[in-house]
Amino acid sequence: MLFRSWAQVADPAWPDVARVPDHVGGTHLVVTRHALVREVLADPVTYRPDNALDAVTPMPVTALRVLAGHRFRLPPTLANNSGASHPQIRAIVAEALHPARVAAQRQWLTALVRDRVARIGAALDAGSPVDLYADLAADLPLLVLARLVELPDASVGAVKEFARAALELFWAPLDPDRQLALATEVGRFHSVLRDFAAVGGGLAAELRSAGHPPDVVVGALFFLLVAGQETTSQFLTLLLHRLADEPAVRAGLRSGEVAVADVVEEGLRLEPPIVTWRRVATTESTLGGTRVPAGTSLVLWLGRAGRDPAVVESPDEFRPGQRGSRRHLAFGAGAHRCVGDVLARMEAAVVVAEAAPLLDGVTVLRPPWCPDNLTFRMPDAFVVRRRTADTGLTGS
Repeated sequence: MLFRSWAQVADPAWPDVARVPDHVGGTHLVVTRHALVREVLADPVTYRPDNALDAVTPMPVTALRVLAGHRFRLPPTLANNSGASHPQIRAIVAEALHPARVAAQRQWLTALVRDRVARIGAALDAGSPVDLYADLAADLPLLVLARLVELPDASVGAVKEFARAALELFWAPLDPDRQLALATEVGRFHSVLRDFAAVGGGLAAELRSAGHPPDVVVGALFFLLVAGQETTSQFLTLLLHRLADEPAVRAGLRSGEVAVADVVEEGLRLEPPIVTWRRVATTESTLGGTRVPAGTSLVLWLGRAGRDPAVVESPDEFRPGQRGSRRHLAFGAGAHRCVGDVLARMEAAVVVAEAAPLLDGVTVLRPPWCPDNLTFRMPDAFVVRRRTADTGLTGS
């Protein structure tokens, strides 16, 4: 379950708290209920985020040597920071992603998405298959982020490869050969980040001027390039795939009876790109009647918490605007709630408003496939084709 949790979110057999072994002999306390997940997230003293970025598969010496050769380090910065520096680092990043700055990008993003939708629509009308991940969703969040935050001079492809490699290296079950290959990719781009952190403007300069050491600047940029764009492109793909199977919702969008914002929230609840997150117990405690010894690794099942019947009226149905829909924990909660939530919502709203009509009358040729991963779903493609009389294909 640990590495394919999105496939079991609707399984009623799970208890509120369960001890689950992992692939290397460790044991984790999996927390499934909305109230208990929130309780942990809201208590950063008892349940600290120190293990948030720990590799779930211990790295062999060969991979560690590669990372060390690139001076790779991930000091406490954002998601893994329980120290006194967290509020200031978070405030600097939050200013870069301020809602007013995000809103100013909406017109530009809408024009870009409309242009892509027109080209995709023409390809579909011509009978060609289209990958809505590669041709629409994959790079959009990175392009927006680059307009908000000065980033290293690297190709979109290089950044995407680095981000996906990092998500796999730290959160997937891996063999040593794969770890070595991923460490090489991640370490190489980490060197690029290190060089940029020393001289770059924008967010990097703000962190430097606040007195943060180079490793912290690099760590913040590292996390931003992963959480600030890769997870959003994943969500856009997952949401479009879900909407392909929701003709009534698409009809409601066309008529105006269904609000785009409600679709986005219901998508975050049912199809979050981040399905779990981790905490470590600093002292002995009790959670939902279960004893939690100090040092216990907790896996917070965000995806299942979004389907808690105590919170949501119809937990397994895609019903935008239903009671409890907006109480999901896709962005976490508490002091470490995702600082880019406004940005992700804006991007998703633009894509839903502009791209949902593409899904009318199509069939799914290749649904998104997600590899084993503790936390991230990482869809790889979403290929559709227009229904035609000649092929006999049927749409969703």
